[in-house]
Amino acid sequence: MKLVPLNDKVVLKQLEAEETTKSGIVLPGQAQEKPQQAEVVAVGPGGVVDGKEITMQVKAGDKVIYQKYAGTNVKLDGEEYIIVKESDIIAVVED
Repeated sequence: MKLVPLNDKVVLKQLEAEETTKSGIVLPGQAQEKPQQAEVVAVGPGGVVDGKEITMQVKAGDKVIYQKYAGTNVKLDGEEYIIVKESDIIAVVED
C-alpha cells in the first residue's frame, strides 16, 4: 500500500529517537522525547487551499523539523507515519 497525500499535505516518517545522551547515559524508552525531525515520504500536489495558491516547498527525501503537536498519526503495513500540512513544517535540515 502507498499513502498519496492530497492538497497541501505531506507524509512524514519520524526519525529514531536518541537512545543515549551526549554524555553517554542510556535512556529507557519512556524517557526518550519523540524527535520533531522526520523524513518526507510523499508530498501532495499543492493547489488552492483557503483561496490561496499553494506551491509545495519540500520534496520526498527531505529531512524536516515539524511543529510539536502537528499532524495525524497513521499506521500502514506496520509502519507509522505522520500526515501534516506543509505549513506545520518549520524547517528543512540540510547536511
